[in-house]
Amino acid sequence: MLYKQWLNEWLELYVNVSTKERTYIKYRQQARKYILPALGDYDVSELTAVELQKFSVSLAERGLSGNTVNGIVSILKSSLKKAVALGIADKQFADSIVRQRQRAGKVTCFCMPEQKKIEKYVLEHNAPNLFGILLSLYTGLRIGELLALRWEDIDLKKGTAAVTKSCHDSWQNGHYIKVFDTTKTQSSERIIPLPKQIVDYMRRIKKQTKSQFVVIGRTAYGAQIRSYQRTFGNLLHKLHIPHKGFHALRHTFATRALEVGMDVKTLSEVLGHKNPMITLQRYAHSLMDHKTAMMNRVGRLLLSPVQ
Repeated sequence: MLYKQWLNEWLELYVNVSTKERTYIKYRQQARKYILPALGDYDVSELTAVELQKFSVSLAERGLSGNTVNGIVSILKSSLKKAVALGIADKQFADSIVRQRQRAGKVTCFCMPEQKKIEKYVLEHNAPNLFGILLSLYTGLRIGELLALRWEDIDLKKGTAAVTKSCHDSWQNGHYIKVFDTTKTQSSERIIPLPKQIVDYMRRIKKQTKSQFVVIGRTAYGAQIRSYQRTFGNLLHKLHIPHKGFHALRHTFATRALEVGMDVKTLSEVLGHKNPMITLQRYAHSLMDHKTAMMNRVGRLLLSPVQ
């Protein structure tokens, strides 16, 4: 069987029924753009270790990021393993692919003066559509989680937010629509305690809006991701703050949380990470000031009198 035949069957029969719609669309796009033009006309049995390694190297040479290359390799692995399991191929060699070495991506966040400029503008203008920026800055919500948040998810008496859904933009019939889905991972479902100051502000916001969504938009389904990203970008431009993506708000929250002494396990649970090690690895740089202070405390023992 030609690999293009099998890959299309695998996408429709296995990926489409077992993953989120967004994942299926991403796999299909990567298959059509990268895999099928290069490997589609090979018979499945002809995809040797050398051919697959050459393909992997060619992706890196095209300037694709390590994450993109690894995602494409994952499609190869999963599809070929299923082909072997079903007897379509005798062997698969995707496991022998040596992946591109990746450097950990640099975490970008706003410095304190930039953060205060953003907060000041949002609070002074009292605009319900901008409130999500402040909420993300003080909870670390991902933009998809933020824009899926309904008032029914908020318990103002207990001061908590239930994160049970996410959303993304999907291109349909010539325009983007808002699609609701489950959270990124199972560990992303969580109850977040809200800072008292945010709860007080939310009470005022709720009185100003009739929308079921915490972050309002131009439709009954609240703000869309691309639209809200533009709103955020325009705000940064207006405040003369160098552009950073919306995700920088999440990184800023995590950095500030560590700076005020929040332990890594608690932060991990608030962020919805699978385990504290992910949090520690991603935000280790944010602990440097704390490490320095602790080392200086140890250093004070030098030449100090014996008690």
